[in-house]
Amino acid sequence: MAERATLAVRDAVRRALADVEPGELVLVACSGGADSLALAAATAFVAPRVGWRAGGVVIDHRLQPGSGEVAGWAAGVCRTLGLAPVAVRSVSVGSQGGPEAAARDARYEGLLSEAQSSGAVAVLLGHTLEDQAETVLLRLARGSGARSLAAMAPRSGLWRRPLLELSRAVVHASAREALVSVGETPWIDPHNADARFARVRVRESMDTLARALGPGIVGGLARSASLLRDDADALDDWAQREGDRWASDGRIEVAVLAALPRAVRTRVLRRMCIEAGSPAGDLSHDHVVTVDRMVSEWSGQGPTSLPGGITVSRAGGWVSVAQKAPRLRAPDVPPTQE
Repeated sequence: MAERATLAVRDAVRRALADVEPGELVLVACSGGADSLALAAATAFVAPRVGWRAGGVVIDHRLQPGSGEVAGWAAGVCRTLGLAPVAVRSVSVGSQGGPEAAARDARYEGLLSEAQSSGAVAVLLGHTLEDQAETVLLRLARGSGARSLAAMAPRSGLWRRPLLELSRAVVHASAREALVSVGETPWIDPHNADARFARVRVRESMDTLARALGPGIVGGLARSASLLRDDADALDDWAQREGDRWASDGRIEVAVLAALPRAVRTRVLRRMCIEAGSPAGDLSHDHVVTVDRMVSEWSGQGPTSLPGGITVSRAGGWVSVAQKAPRLRAPDVPPTQE
């Protein structure tokens, strides 16, 4: 099985990077775990055969004692496997959004910085089929829409995820075959068994769900993500065309919005709010629903305030999105001198 697994991982890397030109640099994000080391080994094998340059980057989150030593070891294994250059980047993890989100944000910021400084055209991430299924379950529990349930894209800007269609078992078998030749074994992150983290709890529940619903649940969830991504892309494109055609200077006719399906209309409104200055990360589903009621449930309601100092109002058959007017304040008047 190991040989077939390694061939599958190598083929996945080739397909994910088919557009990369000879001489261009790609980076493998490596934690030292089995997934990322299998990806590192496959990329190091494929790159010289097709003319790419293949390096690696290890992020040290500095969240555990000895993290620097683990990062240094992982970088060394990457070099032994044939990646060059390989860099270690230490990051500072904040607290916004909880520990998992904060660590993820810090990690992607570090990877982006390394890609920019090295001139890499792509960064490869080791997410597998199971990672995709777990992401869908997590987002389902949060009541997410089609775009969010589309989960992780195989390609998004710099980020490439070659292993999304391969099972964890296949990827780990490939890692074992690659590492035995250099006398190493994958690092096991203690956080992967820490039930304080939502993803760990979801991972542990997957076996229970497979027993209850059948062994195809992982593949089914991942296929759902792929189908929803197609739907979300189509709806986003439709909404952009409608917004480009009808919205101007932060205004759009109510009649135009009312004629659109709700999934398209809410996307148009959300886009208008973001373009006016409302931060995308702060603009929630509930905010957009409230704005949409100016079209779907109009009863003369007044302006709605949104994050970023944005106001949405309806008047004269138009919905308008604008920055909130600053309050006028009387100048300070010194006390009367007697």
